Amino acid sequence: MKSQKSAELGRGKLFLVGTPIGNLEDMTYRAIRILKEVDTIAAEDTRNTIRLCNHFDIKTTLISYHEHNIEVGGEKILAMLTEGKSVALVSDAGMPCISDPGADIVAKALVAGYDVVPVPGANAAISALVASGLAPQPFLFYGFLSRQKKERSVQLDNLKLREETVILYEAPHRLKETLRALQDHFGNTRRVVLARELTKRFEEFLRGTLEEAVNWADSNEIRGEFCIVIEGGDGTVAEEQVVWWQELDIHTHVSKLMESGELRSKEAIREVAKERGISRRDVYKEYHVES
Repeated sequence: MKSQKSAELGRGKLFLVGTPIGNLEDMTYRAIRILKEVDTIAAEDTRNTIRLCNHFDIKTTLISYHEHNIEVGGEKILAMLTEGKSVALVSDAGMPCISDPGADIVAKALVAGYDVVPVPGANAAISALVASGLAPQPFLFYGFLSRQKKERSVQLDNLKLREETVILYEAPHRLKETLRALQDHFGNTRRVVLARELTKRFEEFLRGTLEEAVNWADSNEIRGEFCIVIEGGDGTVAEEQVVWWQELDIHTHVSKLMESGELRSKEAIREVAKERGISRRDVYKEYHVES
């Protein structure tokens, strides 16, 4: 194992700096100092970060680093570290590497031998969890669900069996659809907390069942970013929800469908893909690799 003994500022360091998720008073003294002392700040959106810097009188040079320039931006950061410069990575809100491309440059910096130093700050998921009233541990932070219905369905089928409290992020324009999908997979009675606009002026916590959450979303104009905190399950599935192929691998699943002689391999592969909510190409590849 390699040891990293972090020291404040030193050359060739990448700092992961937490920024406020709404309320600017949540900015830490240490975060302000680090942002003033580093050579460069790599920001998810420089337009947002410049407002933060102006508020705290931070004059440090900004560069862009986001999902659309992950390669070019990453090369710039590594080049600065190679020159012995220090770089602070910030997201639009909260800690870097959570629902942003920060994890990529962290991995590359570590491979290249540079120190990575966390500078903790506000976090929406943990803030929502501790105020939710649901079991705070164990918990599972999942972030954003897939926008693709089939993939999201597979994700929710897995999540409904988890015994941990589950934390999701969701944008306002997708909240209704996500809550309905949760209701379809988790049932009506699972407790849920919708944490809206955390730390901001109109912060709000809505607590109830999934059925009540869906009814609320259908009856109100949805505004603000949401954390969805969902009560963990008991690890079991209702008898009517258990599918006959659940314990089978894909190859055996296809073979079972073909045993009756009514389906050829092409038709069986199509049916397996439909039942599992995955692509026919993936089923085809898995089946013929093992054949």
